[in-house]
Amino acid sequence: MELALAIPTPMAGAAGSAAPWRRSGEPTDGELLQRVGTGDRSAFELLYKRYARAVLGLALRRLGDRGRAEDAVQETFAAVWRSAGSYRPERGAAAPWLYAVARNAVVDRQRARIEPPTEVPDTPSNELGPSERAESSFVSWRVHRALEELPETERTVLELAYWGGLSQSEVSDYLNVPLGTVKTRTRSGLRRLADLLEGELG
Repeated sequence: MELALAIPTPMAGAAGSAAPWRRSGEPTDGELLQRVGTGDRSAFELLYKRYARAVLGLALRRLGDRGRAEDAVQETFAAVWRSAGSYRPERGAAAPWLYAVARNAVVDRQRARIEPPTEVPDTPSNELGPSERAESSFVSWRVHRALEELPETERTVLELAYWGGLSQSEVSDYLNVPLGTVKTRTRSGLRRLADLLEGELG
């Protein structure tokens, strides 16, 4: 079955620096994602140039195989092209959203190496029921609201770590700040979150 909209193929060798960056006057990552969501291929190319090498580095560290890592990069940007319309800047920065897509692609590559079971196990379903899904949705909404109340430096570190799936070392590389600073911001941000959510999610 063919896709109604072909996924654009970025130019070979178009990957940007290991840590994504933008020139003065260029659109932000969030602006690019919103444009990609409308089918803007030039915005997709620019986003690819910014993030392809960083995503490849992440995939290589997790998978340890360049061929599989390159597959994960292609799957990541195919998913970005398909799903960018779901990005909402008011819910968080673009980088954690994109890294979350990359993390899912890496996990899919890891699962692809696992042989499927020959029989379906006779165990209870782990799927959440309606009440559990409602509670989970409320918790997610409340945590996002609390994150918005944090200082930007702390919020960015937590978004990259928990929504983007990056390690503290990877967050340090991405933000170009010392690892100790990342750890300090993480601890401070988590303390503020705990204070903001105290009594609500117990």
